[in-house]
Amino acid sequence: MPIQTASLEDIQRRFVAHTPQMADIGLTVTATSAGRAAMRLPDRPDWLGDPARALLHPGPLIVLADSCCGLAVGTALTQRQPIATLDLRMDYLRRAGPGHDLHCETQCYRMTPNVAFVRGDIWQSARDQPVATVQAAFMLATPARRQAVPSGPLPLDAAAWEAPPADAPVLGGVEIPYASYLGIRQSDDGATPLYRLPFQPKLVGNPQLPALHGGVVAGFAESAATLHLIHAIGGAKFPKCIDFSIDYLRSGRPEDTYASCEIVRLGARVALVQVRCWQSKGPEQPITVARGNFLLTEANP
Repeated sequence: MPIQTASLEDIQRRFVAHTPQMADIGLTVTATSAGRAAMRLPDRPDWLGDPARALLHPGPLIVLADSCCGLAVGTALTQRQPIATLDLRMDYLRRAGPGHDLHCETQCYRMTPNVAFVRGDIWQSARDQPVATVQAAFMLATPARRQAVPSGPLPLDAAAWEAPPADAPVLGGVEIPYASYLGIRQSDDGATPLYRLPFQPKLVGNPQLPALHGGVVAGFAESAATLHLIHAIGGAKFPKCIDFSIDYLRSGRPEDTYASCEIVRLGARVALVQVRCWQSKGPEQPITVARGNFLLTEANP
């Protein structure tokens, strides 16, 4: 049955309840129509990214936005078919704080035979005062099943990448609730910081493949960029994301994911960071590449 003709209860059951990440964070479908969707993410202490300033982490906003964009594409389709996020961009317009649910409304405003284009707003207490906007593109009719993985040893030219032997909590014990929710760890080998997202079943966004939720991977990449900046500037200032864009190159398998960052520009007020995420095949075969602009604010709230 196409999503266009399904009830909200049926969509909630098929689209949310069977998707581990959406179900775990409590997403609710609040409205649908042809090419449009609306969802709500309930307030939760885990969504904090900066407790001292009472600011939400951008990660939950991205998961909400990616999920709602995908649902809008689903409501625009007349026949069910697999879709996958090609790219997604977030612009952060206002501070988002605890104590309020997050709401997202998206519109699939252009559909070609191969690609769907979506845009939307995220807000808390006032619909006319969005805290963020989203733009995304989705590939249509993507394969519904991975190719079987060959058994036996890998060829010499495809040997598995070796992860660092040890890692530690990020920021030396400083509490970042959303980073704790994801379980992010940092390499302690003394080299350029390397960040790890341990696989957890709750992070899956496509149980058929299975694959990690695209919003989770984006939230991890943005977390890595923020942590890398904090490490680079030694805590003198605190980075606040202005905009973040991510390109999805491969599906994230149900395994650990790694991220490394490069500071392209570090000015007095603004920094630009690029992020590459990969899995067991190593950094030469990234699953995503991303970039974000950050405002460098005073460290003390």
